[in-house]
Amino acid sequence: MPLRMDAPLPSLDGGTDWFNSEPITLEDLKGQPVLIHYWAISCGICKESLPDINRWIDEYGPKGLKIISVHMPRQESDTNVPEVKKAIDEYEVRQPCVVDNWHAITDRFENKYVPAFYLFDAEHKMRHFQAGEKAVKMTEPVIQRVLGITQTV
Repeated sequence: MPLRMDAPLPSLDGGTDWFNSEPITLEDLKGQPVLIHYWAISCGICKESLPDINRWIDEYGPKGLKIISVHMPRQESDTNVPEVKKAIDEYEVRQPCVVDNWHAITDRFENKYVPAFYLFDAEHKMRHFQAGEKAVKMTEPVIQRVLGITQTV
């Protein structure tokens, strides 16, 4: 069972490698809403969702949302860090991405899924969890709500 609603944002310590950023601490994120995105290079749906993440960076980043990706290996081949870096470059991943080959971060989140999205408000209380094929579509309205964005019809 993944984290429950209102759960605090777990530490991001313990990743094996960081790309697009130095290691990020909870202190670095203080006062900002945070979206934690789990993915794996062996996951086709994950790769399909990466352009949406870039769109969210452009659309919601200026409004305060911080997005951090966690690469969670699902199989032995996913632990190949140069292949993860290659995928980050190929899919133009721009957000900070931590490789969690030992599942240190993943275990704190009690996460078992890719793709998976954990959304935390500015006080770092969990407000939304979504996994699977429709995760992007289901998560975006909650991002807007957490950021106080009203949609016009």
